[in-house]
Formats: sequence, structure tokens, C-alpha cells
Amino acid sequence: MIGRSRKGRSATSRRVQVPPLLGRTTAAAGAEDGSSVEITPRRFLFAVPPLTGHTNPTVAVAAELVKRGHRVAWVGHPGSLEPLLPPGSRVYPAVSEAFTARLRADREERPSLRGPAALKFLWEEFIVPLGHSMMPGVEAAIGRFRPDVVISDQQVLSAPVAARLSGLPWVTSATTSAEFTRPLAGMPLVEEWVRDQIGEFQLHYGIQDLLDLRFSDHLVLAFSTGALIGDVSFFPEHFAFVGPALGRPQRGDFPWEWLETGGRPAVLVSLGTVNGAAGARFFQVAADAVRDMDLQAVFVAPAGMVADPPPNVLVRDHVPQLPLLERMSAVVSHGGHNTVCETLANGLPLVVAPIRDDQPIIARQVEEAGAGVTVRFTRVQAAELRDALGTVLADESYRSAAGRIKDSFTAAGGAAQAAERLEKLA
Repeated sequence: MIGRSRKGRSATSRRVQVPPLLGRTTAAAGAEDGSSVEITPRRFLFAVPPLTGHTNPTVAVAAELVKRGHRVAWVGHPGSLEPLLPPGSRVYPAVSEAFTARLRADREERPSLRGPAALKFLWEEFIVPLGHSMMPGVEAAIGRFRPDVVISDQQVLSAPVAARLSGLPWVTSATTSAEFTRPLAGMPLVEEWVRDQIGEFQLHYGIQDLLDLRFSDHLVLAFSTGALIGDVSFFPEHFAFVGPALGRPQRGDFPWEWLETGGRPAVLVSLGTVNGAAGARFFQVAADAVRDMDLQAVFVAPAGMVADPPPNVLVRDHVPQLPLLERMSAVVSHGGHNTVCETLANGLPLVVAPIRDDQPIIARQVEEAGAGVTVRFTRVQAAELRDALGTVLADESYRSAAGRIKDSFTAAGGAAQAAERLEKLA
């Protein structure tokens, strides 16, 4: 249970109604006539959870800001952050080792949860505890770095609260597009429960003017576009659909000579950085599916997970994903937002096997956009996966749809557009 707020009142003393997603609008910063304004060097603080997929887009945006003469820093778990950042990056600690140890233990339990149980676990065992765990570190980082703007991942509740308490503008970093579709609209009581969690968190720190902390009323950076999400024309001007922010540093070697040139198609099979260890069955099914197909496949899986891989399968525990995608013909994925968007940014079709959280929503977006097909992660058999992969490789309509999304991503501007919007706000 949450303790008592700074005001001395119980944080659960009244029911909380957080304003809905479109309840507030704020015009984008900048000159009223739309012209550019002169930019002076500013400080930007990124607050991220200890999750790779939620950090990667901020790396590219931060690099663009640094290129423009600004200073950037991160606040989060140094052990998770530092391997993803350029050498010498400034990182303020805000997540304890005890919390990250518990997070690793939770990963063993979460794969068995689905639907409302998984959502309840996500909020009660991760998002809310993470927010309280990070709050002292975020406040300390604001005091030491003195940022002009705080950029907060949607799963970091502490950063918007700390920014509001400090009188700073804050920006949402939406590293998944799932929340823009109101995924819980069909379950109003569950949707209300989530809003209550957000409201209770604010009351705990003495904030009475409640906002939905997943959506800044200053600026929301969404790393996707309407070509994948669907209609976004009704969102306020401060919702910036900038497309994926690519260009993060790529680490790790790869035996490029293994890939044929001008020969068989190549396919990437990946379940992301969190789900790989839970995917033993799926990887084995995938190996059986591609065994007799005329293609090459790169599996991103822990060592030893794929028993006796066929000759046309290369298993690596890490790959330089962005340059590797340039050599691929299709991708089999769990539906993680980063992997999906990076795949589509290369104009490649997908087979998506969603596991939990936002992944079923992203999979549905891919399918409705015509850029891929969906299979069941826990039940798919080799023949079904083989047929799905053969379909997206052979049917040109999937590649054409992926190409349309790629064009929309390019037009949206990515990291450069995100940096420009941040400059205008600062």
C-alpha cells in the first residue's frame, strides 16, 4: 500500500478521476506565424525505465540535440543505461539494484500472465513501484543538472511529478503507440482503475491538479505515424507523430560473410531483449519452420536455446540490428514497438507473434496496415509459421504496404523532428 503523502493526508482518501487523453490541449511552442525561432543552448534530461526498448529512441534524439549544441543527461538505472549510451554520457542514478533484481525475478513470472492479470501486474509490480523508487533520484538529478526540459518515458511516473513540483516543462516520450488507440476503451472499469493508479501517485506527492502522466500537456513525442497507428488527425497540435528515432550506436560483431549476396532471401527472428529467455518453444518451432525453406535465417536467441539448428539458421545472442535489417527480406518478431518500426523503416514485411502488454495492439496495427500477418505465440506450429513467412515473402502486397509506412516514417522526420519540437518548447 502507498504510504502518506507529503501533505500528510492519505493518498487513498478519495477516488481519483484523471483527465482523459484529449482533455487538455496546448499549442506547440514557437513563433505564432509558424516561422522558426532562434535556438540557444539548452539542457534536456531524459528519464527512462530499465528497459532497452524504452531507452533506444531517446539515444537518437539526444544525439541530435547534442549535434545542435545542447546538453543532455539521463536519469535511471546506470547498469541498464550505460551500455546503450555513447561513452562519456551523463547518467544520474535513480533505480536501486534491489529494484532491478526484483525486476529480473518478475520476468520469470510475467510470461504466464495474460489480459487484465498482466495489466494489473504491470502497474502494481512495476510501474508504480518504479515511480516511487525513482522519485528521489529524479529530484536529485533535476537539482544537479538543472534541465530546461524533462523528457519522461510513459512508464516513468516520477519524472512528470518531479518536473511539475519544480515548475519545469515536461515531455512525454511514447516509445509505443499502443496508448494512442485507447486499448482499454472496451473495459471502462479497468481503464478507470489505471487512471486511479496515476492519480494516487500524484496525490502521494501532494499534487492535487491531476493529469494523465502518460500524456504531457506540453509535448508528446510519438515514435510512429498514422500510416501504422491509423487516423491521428484528431489529436492536438502538441502530439507530434515523428516516426521512429533511428541512429543509436550499434554494438557487437556479426559474421557478415555468412549472409549470401544476391541469393536466397534472409529473415531475422527476434523476440526482443526481455522475452528471449521465455521463447524456447517458439524458437524451436521457428527453426523447424525454416528448416526446409530456401532462405537464410538469423535467430537472436540466448546461447544453447535452439537445439541442433539447421544449416540455414545462424543463432546469435546479440546482433547489430539496424545494419542487419538492411540485408533482410522479412522479420519474425514478438511485436515490440522498436523492432516493428525499425523493420518497417526498412520497408520489410513482418510475421508477428505477440506475447503480452502492447504487443497484440502493435501486431493488429501491422496487420490492419497490410504490412504483415499475425500468428499465436504460444500455439503456433511449424507448418503455420512456415506458411505465414512464405506468404509475406511471396505476396508483394505486404512489401508494398511496408514501403508506404517507410515513406511516412521518412516524411515525419524522426529524431531530427523530435529535437526541433524540443527546441521550440525549451
